[in-house]
Amino acid sequence: MFTKILIANRGEIACRVITTAKKMGIKTVAVYSDADKDARFVLLADEAVHIGAPPSRESYLVGEKIIAACKQTGAQALHPGYGFLSENAEFAKRVEEEGIVFIGPKHYSMAAMGDKIESKKLAGSAGVNCIPGVNSAIESAEKAVEIAKDIGYPVMIKASAGGGGKGLRVAYNDKEAFEGFTSCTNEARNSFGDDRVFVEKFVEEPRHIEIQLIGDSFGNVVYLNERECSIQRRHQKVIEEAPSPFITDATRKAMGEQAVQLAKAVKYQSAGTVEFVVGKDQSFYFLEMNTRLQVEHPVTECITGLDLVELMIRVAAGEKLPLTQADVKRNGWAMECRINAEDPFRNFLPSTGRLVRFAPPEQTMFQANTQDWLGVRVDTGVQDGGEIPMYYDSMIAKLIVHGTDRNDAIAKMREALNGFVIRGISSNIPFQAALLAHPKFVSGDFNTGFIAENYAKGFSAEDVPHEDPSFLLALAAFVRRKSRERAAGISGQLPGYAVNAGKDYVVVSLGADGSNSYTPVHVDEFVGETGSARVRMGASSYEIRSNSRLNDICIHGTVNGQPFTAQVERGTPKNPLALRLQHNGTRIDALVVSPRMAELHALMPFKAAPDMSRYVLSPMPGLLVDVAVVPGQKVQAGERVAVIEAMKMENVLFAAADGVVGKVLAAKGESLTVDQPIVEFV
Repeated sequence: MFTKILIANRGEIACRVITTAKKMGIKTVAVYSDADKDARFVLLADEAVHIGAPPSRESYLVGEKIIAACKQTGAQALHPGYGFLSENAEFAKRVEEEGIVFIGPKHYSMAAMGDKIESKKLAGSAGVNCIPGVNSAIESAEKAVEIAKDIGYPVMIKASAGGGGKGLRVAYNDKEAFEGFTSCTNEARNSFGDDRVFVEKFVEEPRHIEIQLIGDSFGNVVYLNERECSIQRRHQKVIEEAPSPFITDATRKAMGEQAVQLAKAVKYQSAGTVEFVVGKDQSFYFLEMNTRLQVEHPVTECITGLDLVELMIRVAAGEKLPLTQADVKRNGWAMECRINAEDPFRNFLPSTGRLVRFAPPEQTMFQANTQDWLGVRVDTGVQDGGEIPMYYDSMIAKLIVHGTDRNDAIAKMREALNGFVIRGISSNIPFQAALLAHPKFVSGDFNTGFIAENYAKGFSAEDVPHEDPSFLLALAAFVRRKSRERAAGISGQLPGYAVNAGKDYVVVSLGADGSNSYTPVHVDEFVGETGSARVRMGASSYEIRSNSRLNDICIHGTVNGQPFTAQVERGTPKNPLALRLQHNGTRIDALVVSPRMAELHALMPFKAAPDMSRYVLSPMPGLLVDVAVVPGQKVQAGERVAVIEAMKMENVLFAAADGVVGKVLAAKGESLTVDQPIVEFV
């Protein structure tokens, strides 16, 4: 067994590998860029080596620097994680040539299966069902359009070395095929250093189901059941679960056996995943093979009781697989939500910056622990006060739950999301909460088009239906009453000026556009114990108990005997006296005041936000890579104005209306903040 391994990656996956290595008594080496010098994975590792500037192409994608770090520290093996160089066959070969063990498949297996074009050809020759398409690299956008027409729209334009939704576009017409080819080529070159692109038929209403494999150097390969990854937004997985609520035992067995057959054909060893597109009649087609550890591997660990990272390390060290196909278990139901640094209410634009607060829900399952199940686990690479840099992926954490069945897993996940505190940046937690409450998701009736179909116009606060909106108003009244009770109990108050907690309040729900609503409430005791109160509003009554402290953001308690977890903050960006409450994805800002103050508040004028329609504003923090207009230029609505790069994705800004450019306010190469003006129209 190795005594020291290097992790050629960053963030949560680097932390994940370090955890298993520590359990096995193996020392770890981290490599880091300037942007990650204070990152959590650097602190967790036994040693750390600096390898360059923040952009991936100057640090995490420079294989020679990583190999040099192995030699410098005496690391006998290298774990590549996912992304970056994890599926680069040339890099794996170089590592092996330098006498360092690559903790992953052999370079020849990776070359055969990791390259999407080559793997399609190999799968076809092995008799595996493949999707219609052209499996050779396309040299120009014009050629891509020609091929797309032959196959028939819609088509999928895909980077050969792609992964994680990068370098992938769906085109429904010639214009989209032409533009998609150009964008895919650029994204693939920047993310993977390989700009080859191919085209295939886009199968509509498909489900994305993948088989997890593990193989050793003795020719043994077993499949560890499947994962359902159909809940995707722009080809990025959002929620993953194991097992799938859709496929039958017969389909599972057929898919698993076919995946094993394919892996054995290329002498595959280590962990890998064969991805399939599955039709509603349970027919399945080979999509691709990921020759690495997947982001969503924890859900497989939950239902099988295995540590996949440990198996990878043991196989790489020459050990035989400790289990056969008959030993593979399938216990309970696991789900994973990817918690991303993006604003779901602003079309999921990246959100970077400092994590002012980062407090995940309480964990009862842990990485590398194969003993404790049926609980909550958080895999993350960040910590309270840490920075989310703009150079890398937007994922800040993975929230994993394991339940006895699917409904139990959904309930656990909803409660865990309620208790996940992230401040300083926006996150997709409200969106995740909405998905988990959607009737079609709960019933298992969905496919990869689920998000596009149900949130076609984007995501808004109205898309998060709360089963009892009045509960949030009652909770606001409860929190305010408890605060007044504490203030009333302070000794030494002047006679006649002492604080009176009072029982009658008005909860003012603050609308962003000044449309406020006023709800009278009556608060009194129902058991006479600290941390309890009855809140009455109209015909509704809420008996709330909570032992949480008044300054806690996360409040745990019961309402009418049922447990709840909600988030309450004192003060909002617009009003320091307001309370901000979040529960089940719904957020409200509210003032809790006396009836007389509510009357006066209703008379206050609303100050509207300034009109910024003459400007093109940066919708997110990022790097301005191109400004396509100059002062004096006439611009039509829909015309390209600027391109911003953030978190490995290109975002094109278009003119909202016809106009003439007055000033260009930001220069190419400049780092932009949210809502920073780029172009002013006259």
